[in-house]
Amino acid sequence: MSKYSNIAIVASFFGLWLDSFFSNQIQIILGFSLIFSFGILHGANDLLLIENKNTKKITYFFIKTLIIYILIVILSAILFYFIPWLALFLFIIVSAFHFGEQQWKELIGLYPNWICNLIGFTYGLFILLLLFIFHTSEVENIIFEITKIQIPTFYLPLLFKIFGSIFFITIAYTYYKYKILREKIRTELFYLIVFTIIFKTSSLIWGFSIYFILWHSIPSILEQMKFLYGEFSFQNFKSYCKSALVYWLVSIIGITLLYYMFKDIQIFNAIFFSFLAAITFPHAFVITKMFNKK
Repeated sequence: MSKYSNIAIVASFFGLWLDSFFSNQIQIILGFSLIFSFGILHGANDLLLIENKNTKKITYFFIKTLIIYILIVILSAILFYFIPWLALFLFIIVSAFHFGEQQWKELIGLYPNWICNLIGFTYGLFILLLLFIFHTSEVENIIFEITKIQIPTFYLPLLFKIFGSIFFITIAYTYYKYKILREKIRTELFYLIVFTIIFKTSSLIWGFSIYFILWHSIPSILEQMKFLYGEFSFQNFKSYCKSALVYWLVSIIGITLLYYMFKDIQIFNAIFFSFLAAITFPHAFVITKMFNKK
């Protein structure tokens, strides 16, 4: 296990300990606060990553990419408005791949692409479904608020069994085929036990926040800083935050306006996840390109 992973495990269980002192409403407020800070921050430097990848650093290339990035965000929002079920489906698929890619980034470039993509996608989807089955009613309500479709109660457990089986079959094959990956696989399976405890004993938003911040956003920020500046340091972190400030402020202002427009918590949950999806689509693409570049 890496040094950061040990810190994340301790911090995760500390978060569960705090869970026993706060009401569900307080957990939601704290969870959103964490997502608004580190969660949005980890995706606020996408344009800087794009510029870094362009070795020629041609101005028109950056402007063109910026326009495409903004269009993707706008189109994502439009898709959520007109065809919400399709947008939600794509959000879950892209998020699953994005989460799994971050967790299994060491495989990229060293093993066949189909192995990297299959493990990353099934792992990320398994984590999301693991969170969902412990909070089925809340997830079904959010899905209904977004899509106006009432899904049967057995759907989420069934999907969990199907994709869980696919994931473990893939892992078993990889464990047998690639001996050098066995330690990595054992470590990730241990993390899944940690995630199971977190998701089962916490609320939906608080459990998601613990995973999203400690196990995805902060590790992603560390990877981005290494890519942009060569190493992690406090000075580089200040530079990272400074370059992300404008995008972060725009995102915070946007979600704050949504909150005051839709104060009902169920409606806000639905709109919040729609907002999160709109910025996730281009971010996931940029991070994939960054890992391939490395």
